[in-house]
Amino acid sequence: MLLTNAHVVTLQTDADYGLIADGAIAMDGDRIAWVGSAAQVPAAYRDGPQTDLGGRLVTPALIDCHTHVVFGGNRATEFELRLNGASYEAVARAGGGIISTVTATRAASEDALLADALKRVDALIAEGVTLIEVKSGYGLTQEAELKMLRVARRIAQERPIEVRTSFLGAHAVPPEFTGQPDAYIDEICLPTLRAAHGEGLVDAVDGFCEGIAFDTAQIARVFDVAVELGLPVKLHAEQLSNIGGTPLAAQYAALSADHLEYATDADAAALAASGTVAVVLPGAFYTLRETQAPPIQSFRDHGVSMALATDCNPGSSPLASPLLAMNMACTLFRMTPLEALLGLTVHAARALGEADRGRITAGACADLCVWDAHHPSELAYRIGFNPLHSRIFRGSL
Repeated sequence: MLLTNAHVVTLQTDADYGLIADGAIAMDGDRIAWVGSAAQVPAAYRDGPQTDLGGRLVTPALIDCHTHVVFGGNRATEFELRLNGASYEAVARAGGGIISTVTATRAASEDALLADALKRVDALIAEGVTLIEVKSGYGLTQEAELKMLRVARRIAQERPIEVRTSFLGAHAVPPEFTGQPDAYIDEICLPTLRAAHGEGLVDAVDGFCEGIAFDTAQIARVFDVAVELGLPVKLHAEQLSNIGGTPLAAQYAALSADHLEYATDADAAALAASGTVAVVLPGAFYTLRETQAPPIQSFRDHGVSMALATDCNPGSSPLASPLLAMNMACTLFRMTPLEALLGLTVHAARALGEADRGRITAGACADLCVWDAHHPSELAYRIGFNPLHSRIFRGSL
C-alpha cells in the first residue's frame, strides 16, 4: 500500500521532526518499504493500492513504555486523602497505596482484571498507541503475580496492540511479610520470577528502589536472577528520594530508569555511560503534587535519551492519555514538543529494547498515526483534545 498526500514526520534523527511536507509512504506487509517526497515515489509502488490521506500529518505510532494497566479496584479515596494533606508515603505506610491495590487484585479473577484493563487499553489505542509495556507488581504472591502476567498477555489477543511484560515482583513488601523484605525476596519474589520466566510470561524485570519499597542490595539480588535468566532490567528509581537506584540501573545496563525526580547530574552521567533511557512520568508528578522535577537539563547535557509514558496506574498516575502526558511533560518539565514526541516514539521504543520502531524509515515497523493536524507541535499543545484520524497497525488501516 502507498500512502499519499501526507505531511510525514519521519523522526529519522533526534535533531528535528524530519518533516516531509508533501510526502508518501510505501508499506510492504507490516514494514515500511520506502518514505520520501511524493514527487519521488519509485515506479515499483505507483501502480499498487493507494490511500490518499488528505494532507494530514503522519507520525510513527505512539508507544507507552511504562504502564500498570492490570490491577483491581481503584484508589479514589486515597486521592481525596492526599488532597486533605496526607503524603503518598504516609498513605502507603498506613496500609494504603500499593497494598490496597494488592488486596483488590488478589481478589479479582483473570477475566475481571482483563475486562477492566481493556477499558484503559482502549483509551490508549484511541490516542494512537500500538505498543504498551505492562507490569505486574500488584499480586505479590506467586499465584497473583502469574495471574497478572497472564492477563497482560491476553490483552494482545483481545485488542490490536502489542504488549511487552515486565515482572515487578519487587514492587512492595506485602502485609504478610511486614518488616521482612529480604524474606519476601527469597520466598516469593525470586521463585515467582523463575516460574513466570518458565511460562514465557516475562519480557523484562523491574523493581521499585525506594525507602518505602526495596533498597539497592535487595534489587540487585533480583537483577542477578534476571541476568541469569537472560532478561533485561528496568528500574523505578529516585522518585521520592535518592537512595542510589540510578547508579544501580546503570551498573546493570538497564533498558531504562524511570521517574528520576531526585536524580542528580552524576546520575545523568551514569545513565549516559550505560546507554540507559530516562523515562519521565509527569502523570505521577502531577497527581502527587510533587515539586522536585527530574533533571531534564542534565539529561540533555549528558545526551541521555528521554522517553515519556503515562505510568497508568490506580494510585499515583491514573492517566490513560499519552497526549496529555506530552502536554504535561512540556508544561511541568519544560521539555520541548519535539522531545515529547521523541519520548513517546523513538526513545519509548529504546526503553523497551525495540530497535525497529519509533521512526518512519525503510525497514521499520509499519505502525503509524494519521492526525488531523498541520504541525507535530499541535500534539503537545492542546489539552483534552484528540486529533487522531486513524491508526495504522502492522501495515493495516
